[in-house]
Amino acid sequence: MAFAPFDLTGKTALVTGGNKGIGLGMAEGLAAAGANLAIWGRKEADNKAAAEKLSGIGAGEAKAWTVDVADEQAVIEATQDVVKTFGRIDTCIANAGVGFSAPSFHEMTTEIWRKNMSVNLDGAFWTLRESAKHMVARSKEGDTGGSLMGTASLGALMGAPKNEAYTATKGALITLIKGLAVEYARYGIRANTILPGWIATDMTAGAQSNDKFETHVISRVPMKRWGEPEDFAGAAVYLASDASRFHTGDTLLIDGGYVLF
Repeated sequence: MAFAPFDLTGKTALVTGGNKGIGLGMAEGLAAAGANLAIWGRKEADNKAAAEKLSGIGAGEAKAWTVDVADEQAVIEATQDVVKTFGRIDTCIANAGVGFSAPSFHEMTTEIWRKNMSVNLDGAFWTLRESAKHMVARSKEGDTGGSLMGTASLGALMGAPKNEAYTATKGALITLIKGLAVEYARYGIRANTILPGWIATDMTAGAQSNDKFETHVISRVPMKRWGEPEDFAGAAVYLASDASRFHTGDTLLIDGGYVLF
C-alpha cells in the first residue's frame, strides 16, 4: 500500500475566516489534498467566490456559510449544519480575526477591547468548543481523531504598542490550544496553533503601502519578502493529516525567520 499521510480524501475541514487571506490560503491546500471544505465568513460575496474557487481545486466539495463567530448561537447552529451537510468535522481551524488598535494603550476604549475579544477570543472559544463536542461524541462511538487549530499572531510573542487588545487575544489563544491538546489527547484529537509573521493580507494593507515599514521591518525578514496566504497551505495540510498524528500542543511559527533576526 502506498504511503499517503497527507491524503485528506473523505475528511472535512472547517475554516473560519476562510474566504480571504490566510484562511483561504489554508483552505486551498486542504482542498488540493482532497478534503471537503466548510468556509465561514461574514461577507456573502467573498464566501461565494471562495467556495467557487475551492470547488475547482480538489475532489472534495466546498460550501460556505455566512457566520459571525462573535455570535455564539450562530456558531452552534452553523457547526450543526456543517455536520449535517458533510457528516463530520475532522479539522477545525479557528482563523477568523480582527485587529482594532488605539492611539495609545491609555486611550484605548472598552469598545475597542471588546471588539477584539468578541471575534478573536470569544469566537475562537465557541468555534473550537462546538467542533470538539462533535469530535468527542464521534470518538466515543469508535471513530477517534481530529485536529483543532487556531491562528494566532507574531504579536503574541512580541511587544506591540497600541495593539495590546489584539495581541492579548492571540496570546490567550495559544494557551487555550495548549489546554485542548492535553485535555483531548485521550480521544486522539490534536490541537496546535499557527503563528503568522508579517503576511500580505487585507489586515496589513496599510503597512504594505508604507515605505518606512518596508525599510525598517520587512527588510529584517531573512527571506526578504512579505509572507503570502499560500505559504500556510502546507502547514494546514500537515496538521489536518495523519502525518501529524503524534504532534500536538505546538505553535508553528511561519514568519520567514523574522523573530530570529
